[in-house]
Amino acid sequence: MPVYPPDPFALERTLPRLLAVVLDAEPVVALTTAPLLGFLDEVARHAPRLRELRWVAVDEAEADDGPGDRLPVDPGRTAFLQYTSGSTAAPRGVRLSHANLLHNSGLIQHVFGTRPDSQGLSWLPPYHDMGLIGGLLQPLYAGCPVTLMSPLHFLEQPMRWLAAVDRFRATISGAPNVAYELCARKADPEQVARLDLRSWRVAFNGAEPVRPRTLRRFADAFAPAGFRPEAFLPCYGLAEATLIVSGAGPVGAGGPVVVTVDREALRRDVAAPAGDGPAVHLTGCGRGANNQRIAIVDPVTGTRRPPGGVGEIWVGSPSVAEGYWAGPS
Repeated sequence: MPVYPPDPFALERTLPRLLAVVLDAEPVVALTTAPLLGFLDEVARHAPRLRELRWVAVDEAEADDGPGDRLPVDPGRTAFLQYTSGSTAAPRGVRLSHANLLHNSGLIQHVFGTRPDSQGLSWLPPYHDMGLIGGLLQPLYAGCPVTLMSPLHFLEQPMRWLAAVDRFRATISGAPNVAYELCARKADPEQVARLDLRSWRVAFNGAEPVRPRTLRRFADAFAPAGFRPEAFLPCYGLAEATLIVSGAGPVGAGGPVVVTVDREALRRDVAAPAGDGPAVHLTGCGRGANNQRIAIVDPVTGTRRPPGGVGEIWVGSPSVAEGYWAGPS
């Protein structure tokens, strides 16, 4: 179970999520690193349940080659638990199988167009689904190299991300919308003039609403550095579907599609073309692959909404997990 390590200097804010996961999943072993292990006594003082785990610092553990044989893996067995963000309900552990991961990795490769000659770059936390599956597993699946940087380095100076794209000639890198907004705000002409972003072929944007204004601001700010607006790839997904559900690809499809709809009609769950009144600008997140079923459904009646109707997104796909840990499917 990839989980966010608690911040020793902000335990009241960061410890409850870790403790909630431990209480829900009841793990036996906790893997961490030596620097974090040094804070265990302080952390456990606030959460005694953590003392019951066997803690292992992986950067100090001795290597064990084992028998050297590959262990048989049942594709339907759980590979790991992926806890939801908790933005709409309490975090729940999604049981992702090996088959889920393989199928979704194939979807990502189709949408992103990853190849062995691609160059990935990620600062996204590996305990977040986009960072783990998109940033770590996708390069392994596609057989391409990836450069990893610490999330803290990005938070300290967001422009380090774009400097790394330049330095390592990254072709694929992405983040939630807020990261692009931060870079657009922080950039100054001198910094932009020192950047070369012409290698950046796929700038994926997901995990939160994709703001058309942010896309415009970022593209305008970094056009002098060679960034191309058609590199933007808005995408949609959720933990229960492993990661990606749809993306505005394949690459080369012409960049983001922005639609303008009537604000009042949208409040009535209808996406109608804008008239003379207030309008809302929405970014399209593309289509799903052929072997998925995606429907917009009325959550009350469970029936499919007509064209232009607004409702819940229902997904049927080999990427969709069987259910939650210790809970109903």
